[in-house]
Amino acid sequence: MSVNPDDIKAAMRLWASGVTIVTTASDTERIGTTASSFTSVTLEPPLVLVCLYTEAQATQQVLANQHFAVSILGEPHGDLSGQMAGFVDVPEGEDRFYGYEWFSQETGSPILADASAWFDCKIHTVHESGTHSIIVGEVVATGRQEHDPDPLLYYNRGYRQIITPDESA
Repeated sequence: MSVNPDDIKAAMRLWASGVTIVTTASDTERIGTTASSFTSVTLEPPLVLVCLYTEAQATQQVLANQHFAVSILGEPHGDLSGQMAGFVDVPEGEDRFYGYEWFSQETGSPILADASAWFDCKIHTVHESGTHSIIVGEVVATGRQEHDPDPLLYYNRGYRQIITPDESA
């Protein structure tokens, strides 16, 4: 029995997920993309994974550079998410990192300065599966905001907010 890909897409839209930026850099270029397929794998050793479309330029650069960073986006980063996905135009001569502050740690991959949390990784293993690469990274550095920022959530083709009950009511 074959499942229609459009049916799978429609069902997956109903899975709420966080939003991340996956980045890498070489001596001559920095590149990044938006990704919602990200998770922790193990703490010993510290491993995380991202799933990226194999043919994408960002994926090819991550694989060539053998390192990447993941920046977890907070609620104010909806525009950046669209910009890194290529849905928002940047000025001519600028890259998708335009207008935001970035820094790097051990691998040299760009990390969003006001990310909710971040992971700097070197590639541990790569698994090819269908149209995507499952890239497992060993975390070599990490950090987070001191306060607990609200997450940027993606659900049913749009960004959503967490609404907490008013404790004073």
